[in-house]
Amino acid sequence: MNNKINVILGSLLAASVLAAPAMAAVSQSQAARLGQDLTPFGSEKAGNEAGTIPAWTGGLTEAPPGYEGSGQHHINPFPEDEVLFTINASNAEQFDDFLTDGQRAMLDTYPTTFNIPVYKSRRTHAVPDWVAENTKDNATSAEIVGKGAGIDGAFGGYPFPILHGNNEMKAWQVMWNHLTRWRGISITRRSSEVAVQTDGDYSLVTSQQEAFFNYYNPEGGEEDLDNVIFYYLSFTQSPPRLAGGAILIHETLNQIINPRNGWGYNAGQRRVRRAPNLGYDSPIAAADNLRTADDTDIFNGALDRYNWDYKGMREIYVPYNNYKLGEAGTPYSEILGIAHLNPELTRWELHRVHVVEANLKEGERHIYGKRRFYVDADSWNTLLVDQYDGRGELWRVTMGMAKNYYELPGVWTTLDVYHDLQARRYHVLGLDTEESSTREFTDDVPNRRYFSPASLRRRSVR
Repeated sequence: MNNKINVILGSLLAASVLAAPAMAAVSQSQAARLGQDLTPFGSEKAGNEAGTIPAWTGGLTEAPPGYEGSGQHHINPFPEDEVLFTINASNAEQFDDFLTDGQRAMLDTYPTTFNIPVYKSRRTHAVPDWVAENTKDNATSAEIVGKGAGIDGAFGGYPFPILHGNNEMKAWQVMWNHLTRWRGISITRRSSEVAVQTDGDYSLVTSQQEAFFNYYNPEGGEEDLDNVIFYYLSFTQSPPRLAGGAILIHETLNQIINPRNGWGYNAGQRRVRRAPNLGYDSPIAAADNLRTADDTDIFNGALDRYNWDYKGMREIYVPYNNYKLGEAGTPYSEILGIAHLNPELTRWELHRVHVVEANLKEGERHIYGKRRFYVDADSWNTLLVDQYDGRGELWRVTMGMAKNYYELPGVWTTLDVYHDLQARRYHVLGLDTEESSTREFTDDVPNRRYFSPASLRRRSVR
């Protein structure tokens, strides 16, 4: 396996017009901490002083009895865990130090229905040995280039396991760790998304999705990456009015030098067309405009429209090990409440998070004037986001309901949930408990032509 290559093409390095002075990577002695007092992915291995966050002891790497392999809905590995206590509108002040503004707003907006059931904290994140090795290599070579626009000197692991530099640099590093986080090599799934209206009504939009995480290509070489993090295909299967439509994405490592490449297939016209506006705050129709293009995957895309600031580390109650939300056969009607997910099926734990704030630059356009990200220190998944409108009012609260996919192994979200506090509606992405299978991970490396516009046209059948 090729464990070290550059991820940015020579053209990116030559683009001095956008280049900022690169911050030197950490020293070999600092990188040696990975796997010692730091986890292989850069978080503090020890627990907290209060004993409410445990030490990391290797994560969850083995499936529980009865689990037969990738594609099967996950079996809860912690069936005996019980709720320690529940945070609600009446006692939230006692937990202010461990809650985000968005969580407080949810409790205030839905005081009789929304609550946060807190369980024992379990640090389940883990990565394969080769990802850990690449991450250690990246620590001494990865650099931010182009004012946060891209990275250089990293492949096949987290690029910045040890944050360094000023607060702006650290913020970029956190977000690039999120953008390139470990989620396997190839994935296929069929799932649904819904926009839940104020009366609880919803309609399913079901699609088949395929992705190849090129950044983690085990056969990777510089010529294979071609400045692409991942390839993504999605084919809409229902409702009938949308069936047959499809999108294709080539997600680039530097969206300023080489913007995201996107194509859409219109079943009625039987044509593939470029989708140049599939980014930033473009509304997503299937989400009934409750999710922007860069809300997808909690956050994706270019960083250039915001000023970024690292706010440090906090201990926060975050959605973690949410196996009940993915149990086979659970009806969507049981998962989806009128204004939010059914709290009885959610699980929250105390974890360390990196806090990053993004403020819209003067002269730039985006529907969010400010965004505050809470990024899991272990997995580098963004688990909570507070999003503010142009007046500075808290508008939307995003939640990534995470769990460990022990077949990888690694932590990723099982559902992504987007709440609009002003409209009192919400959107859920990733429902699959009524499907016969869940996400299927493989080590397959597809031919790049499989993710070409020509292939999109051939495979899109109404």
